[in-house]
Formats: sequence, C-alpha cells, structure tokens
Amino acid sequence: MKIERLDVNARRSRLVKYNGVVYLSGQFSDKGGDVASQTREALAKIDELLARVGTNKSRLLASEIWITSMADFKAMDEVWNAWVVPGNPPTRCCCAVELGDPEMRVEVMVSAALGDVEIMDV
Repeated sequence: MKIERLDVNARRSRLVKYNGVVYLSGQFSDKGGDVASQTREALAKIDELLARVGTNKSRLLASEIWITSMADFKAMDEVWNAWVVPGNPPTRCCCAVELGDPEMRVEVMVSAALGDVEIMDV
C-alpha cells in the first residue's frame, strides 16, 4: 500500500494517508485568545483538512488533545462536545502539557477513516 504525505516540510507532514486512514498533525490556533476560541480554530482547521482528503469528522477514529492547564478543560470540552458528531465520538485522551509556543493553550490531533465507511454502533 502506498503512503501519501501532504504539506510536508523538514519536520512534519500535515496529513498522512495510508490504508484507508488519514492521520493529521496537531492543529492549533494561529490567533491566540482564550482556550475556547483556540479550540474552535483548531477544530475548524481539522474540518478543512479532513474535507481536503474527502472525509469528515463523522469518520473520526481517534483524537488526542493537549491543553496547557487542566483549569481550561471545561471550556475546551464544551467546544469539543458541540463539535463532535452526536453518536460518533472518536476515542479520546486529554492531558495538560507545556506546548511549543507560550501563547498556545490547546493542540488537537486526530485520525479518520477515508472512503465509504458505514458507521456502526457496537
């Protein structure tokens, strides 16, 4: 199977497609602001990237969320819960970390299924 890498630079690929799955690099806000606005911007970037390769958030498989303070968890979680497709949440973890830019409050990384995928509840 072919591995396809998009938006590649010396350190990362923004998207990697392999074997029916797309893996996104961590998405974050370029504008700063509170954790809710940064979360909305990161999720909007994810929507755009998923659409670019022909899939969407209803096909999310896994997510990782990093926030700089667990005090921001509730505000981030409210934005996340409003964004996730009801009945189709991915696996998820969230932890507090020090991010690369002191203005960043949240970073989100996801993977999603490509192609025609039937969503099944088990």
